[in-house]
Amino acid sequence: MNYKDIDKRKSAFILELDDVLYPRKDYYFQVYYLFANLLEYTELVDAKETTNLMTDTYVSEGEQFVFDRVAEKFAIAEKYKTNFDNLLITAKLPLKLLLYQNMLTLLQDIVVDRKKIFIVTNGNVEQQVNKIKQIEWNGLEKYLVCYFADETVAKPEPDVLHLLMQEHNLQRRDITMIENSETDRLCAEAVGIDYINIDKFL
Repeated sequence: MNYKDIDKRKSAFILELDDVLYPRKDYYFQVYYLFANLLEYTELVDAKETTNLMTDTYVSEGEQFVFDRVAEKFAIAEKYKTNFDNLLITAKLPLKLLLYQNMLTLLQDIVVDRKKIFIVTNGNVEQQVNKIKQIEWNGLEKYLVCYFADETVAKPEPDVLHLLMQEHNLQRRDITMIENSETDRLCAEAVGIDYINIDKFL
Protein backbone atom coordinates (compact mmCIF):
# COMPACT_ATOMS: atom_id res chain seq x y z
CA MET A 1 0.00 0.00 0.00
CA ASN A 2 1.16 3.56 -0.63
CA TYR A 3 -0.14 7.12 -0.52
CA LYS A 4 -2.16 6.96 -3.74
CA ASP A 5 -4.18 4.06 -2.28
CA ILE A 6 -5.52 6.22 0.59
CA ASP A 7 -8.85 8.05 0.33
CA LYS A 8 -8.03 11.37 -1.35
CA ARG A 9 -10.56 13.17 0.84
CA LYS A 10 -8.36 12.68 3.90
CA SER A 11 -6.57 15.88 4.88
CA ALA A 12 -4.76 14.80 8.08
CA PHE A 13 -2.74 11.78 9.15
CA ILE A 14 -2.04 10.67 12.72
CA LEU A 15 0.87 8.35 13.43
CA GLU A 16 2.39 6.77 16.52
CA LEU A 17 6.18 7.07 16.74
CA ASP A 18 7.62 3.72 17.85
CA ASP A 19 7.42 0.87 15.33
CA VAL A 20 5.33 3.03 13.00
CA LEU A 21 7.81 5.63 11.80
CA TYR A 22 11.02 3.87 12.81
CA PRO A 23 11.99 0.55 14.47
CA ARG A 24 11.78 1.08 18.23
CA LYS A 25 14.59 -1.39 18.87
CA ASP A 26 17.02 0.91 17.03
CA TYR A 27 16.77 3.36 19.93
CA TYR A 28 17.01 0.78 22.71
CA PHE A 29 19.88 -1.17 21.18
CA GLN A 30 21.99 1.98 20.97
CA VAL A 31 21.18 2.79 24.61
CA TYR A 32 22.27 -0.74 25.56
CA TYR A 33 25.53 -0.25 23.68
CA LEU A 34 26.19 2.97 25.63
CA PHE A 35 25.36 1.36 28.97
CA ALA A 36 27.54 -1.66 28.21
CA ASN A 37 30.47 0.64 27.48
CA LEU A 38 29.86 2.48 30.75
CA LEU A 39 30.04 -0.84 32.61
CA GLU A 40 33.19 -1.83 30.76
CA TYR A 41 34.82 1.43 31.81
CA THR A 42 33.73 1.29 35.46
CA GLU A 43 33.47 -2.46 36.20
CA LEU A 44 35.71 -3.98 33.52
CA VAL A 45 32.79 -6.03 32.19
CA ASP A 46 33.14 -6.96 28.51
CA ALA A 47 30.98 -4.48 26.57
CA LYS A 48 30.26 -6.78 23.63
CA GLU A 49 29.05 -9.58 25.90
CA THR A 50 26.87 -7.15 27.88
CA THR A 51 25.39 -5.62 24.74
CA ASN A 52 24.56 -9.06 23.36
CA LEU A 53 22.90 -10.10 26.61
CA MET A 54 20.81 -6.92 26.67
CA THR A 55 19.66 -7.13 23.06
CA ASP A 56 18.89 -10.85 23.39
CA THR A 57 16.85 -10.19 26.54
CA TYR A 58 14.94 -7.37 24.82
CA VAL A 59 13.98 -9.74 21.98
CA SER A 60 13.20 -12.85 24.04
CA GLU A 61 11.74 -11.44 27.27
CA GLY A 62 11.04 -7.74 26.83
CA GLU A 63 12.69 -4.47 27.80
CA GLN A 64 11.49 -4.62 31.42
CA PHE A 65 13.88 -7.53 32.13
CA VAL A 66 17.02 -6.15 30.48
CA PHE A 67 18.66 -4.52 33.49
CA ASP A 68 17.77 -7.44 35.79
CA ARG A 69 19.49 -9.96 33.51
CA VAL A 70 22.65 -7.86 33.35
CA ALA A 71 22.62 -7.37 37.12
CA GLU A 72 22.22 -11.13 37.67
CA LYS A 73 24.96 -12.18 35.27
CA PHE A 74 27.59 -9.64 36.26
CA ALA A 75 26.55 -8.89 39.86
CA ILE A 76 26.60 -5.16 39.19
CA ALA A 77 25.57 -2.80 41.92
CA GLU A 78 21.97 -1.57 42.13
CA LYS A 79 23.34 1.99 41.87
CA TYR A 80 23.68 1.45 38.12
CA LYS A 81 19.90 1.14 37.80
CA THR A 82 19.66 4.93 38.10
CA ASN A 83 22.31 5.36 35.39
CA PHE A 84 20.46 2.92 33.16
CA ASP A 85 17.05 4.54 33.67
CA ASN A 86 18.46 8.01 32.98
CA LEU A 87 20.21 6.78 29.86
CA LEU A 88 16.97 5.27 28.54
CA ILE A 89 15.38 8.72 28.69
CA THR A 90 18.20 11.13 27.81
CA ALA A 91 20.79 9.17 25.79
CA LYS A 92 22.68 10.96 23.02
CA LEU A 93 22.84 8.18 20.46
CA PRO A 94 25.95 7.37 18.42
CA LEU A 95 23.85 7.11 15.23
CA LYS A 96 20.75 8.86 13.94
CA LEU A 97 17.51 6.87 14.00
CA LEU A 98 16.32 6.14 10.48
CA LEU A 99 12.71 6.13 9.33
CA TYR A 100 11.34 3.05 7.63
CA GLN A 101 11.95 3.76 3.93
CA ASN A 102 8.29 3.27 3.03
CA MET A 103 7.21 5.65 5.80
CA LEU A 104 9.68 8.28 4.66
CA THR A 105 8.17 8.05 1.17
CA LEU A 106 4.64 8.23 2.61
CA LEU A 107 5.43 11.32 4.69
CA GLN A 108 7.04 13.01 1.69
CA ASP A 109 3.96 12.27 -0.44
CA ILE A 110 1.66 13.68 2.25
CA VAL A 111 3.73 16.88 2.47
CA VAL A 112 3.83 17.32 -1.32
CA ASP A 113 0.02 17.00 -1.30
CA ARG A 114 -0.11 19.77 1.36
CA LYS A 115 -1.84 17.65 3.98
CA LYS A 116 -1.21 17.58 7.73
CA ILE A 117 0.95 15.13 9.68
CA PHE A 118 0.54 14.60 13.41
CA ILE A 119 2.64 12.38 15.65
CA VAL A 120 0.53 11.29 18.63
CA THR A 121 2.60 9.15 20.95
CA ASN A 122 2.22 7.40 24.28
CA GLY A 123 5.08 7.02 26.74
CA ASN A 124 7.44 9.10 28.84
CA VAL A 125 7.32 12.58 27.32
CA GLU A 126 11.01 13.37 27.82
CA GLN A 127 12.03 10.06 26.28
CA GLN A 128 9.73 10.48 23.28
CA VAL A 129 11.05 14.00 22.67
CA ASN A 130 14.59 12.61 22.86
CA LYS A 131 13.76 10.01 20.21
CA ILE A 132 12.13 12.58 17.91
CA LYS A 133 15.21 14.83 18.13
CA GLN A 134 17.47 11.97 17.03
CA ILE A 135 15.50 10.77 14.03
CA GLU A 136 16.81 11.65 10.57
CA TRP A 137 13.72 13.42 9.24
CA ASN A 138 15.20 14.38 5.87
CA GLY A 139 13.78 17.90 6.19
CA LEU A 140 10.28 16.76 7.17
CA GLU A 141 10.50 17.96 10.78
CA LYS A 142 9.04 21.38 9.98
CA TYR A 143 5.84 19.73 8.74
CA LEU A 144 5.23 17.65 11.88
CA VAL A 145 2.99 18.51 14.82
CA CYS A 146 3.57 16.37 17.91
CA TYR A 147 1.17 15.50 20.69
CA PHE A 148 2.29 13.59 23.77
CA ALA A 149 -0.69 11.65 25.07
CA ASP A 150 0.75 11.34 28.58
CA GLU A 151 0.35 15.12 28.97
CA THR A 152 -3.42 14.55 28.91
CA VAL A 153 -4.44 10.90 29.21
CA ALA A 154 -2.60 8.06 27.52
CA LYS A 155 -4.20 6.27 24.58
CA PRO A 156 -6.51 4.36 24.19
CA GLU A 157 -8.36 7.15 25.99
CA PRO A 158 -9.35 9.54 23.18
CA ASP A 159 -8.71 12.85 24.98
CA VAL A 160 -5.57 13.68 23.01
CA LEU A 161 -7.32 13.16 19.67
CA HIS A 162 -10.27 15.32 20.70
CA LEU A 163 -7.77 18.06 21.65
CA LEU A 164 -5.93 17.73 18.33
CA MET A 165 -9.16 17.91 16.32
CA GLN A 166 -10.33 20.95 18.24
CA GLU A 167 -7.03 22.81 17.92
CA HIS A 168 -6.73 22.14 14.18
CA ASN A 169 -10.41 22.38 13.24
CA LEU A 170 -10.61 18.82 11.94
CA GLN A 171 -13.62 16.54 11.55
CA ARG A 172 -13.54 12.78 12.01
CA ARG A 173 -13.95 12.19 8.27
CA ASP A 174 -10.78 14.23 7.59
CA ILE A 175 -8.44 11.92 9.49
CA THR A 176 -6.68 8.59 9.01
CA MET A 177 -4.59 7.03 11.78
CA ILE A 178 -1.69 4.75 10.88
CA GLU A 179 -1.34 2.37 13.81
CA ASN A 180 0.47 -0.71 15.07
CA SER A 181 -1.39 -1.70 18.22
CA GLU A 182 -4.70 -2.53 19.82
CA THR A 183 -4.22 0.62 21.90
CA ASP A 184 -4.26 2.83 18.80
CA ARG A 185 -7.14 0.94 17.19
CA LEU A 186 -9.29 1.34 20.30
CA CYS A 187 -8.42 5.04 20.43
CA ALA A 188 -9.34 5.55 16.76
CA GLU A 189 -12.59 3.65 17.21
CA ALA A 190 -13.48 5.70 20.28
CA VAL A 191 -13.16 8.88 18.22
CA GLY A 192 -14.69 7.38 15.09
CA ILE A 193 -11.78 7.90 12.71
CA ASP A 194 -10.44 5.54 10.03
CA TYR A 195 -7.23 3.63 10.70
CA ILE A 196 -4.76 1.54 8.70
CA ASN A 197 -2.27 -0.94 10.17
CA ILE A 198 1.39 -0.18 9.58
CA ASP A 199 1.93 -3.67 8.11
CA LYS A 200 0.11 -2.55 4.96
CA PHE A 201 2.90 -0.04 4.30
CA LEU A 202 5.88 -2.15 5.36
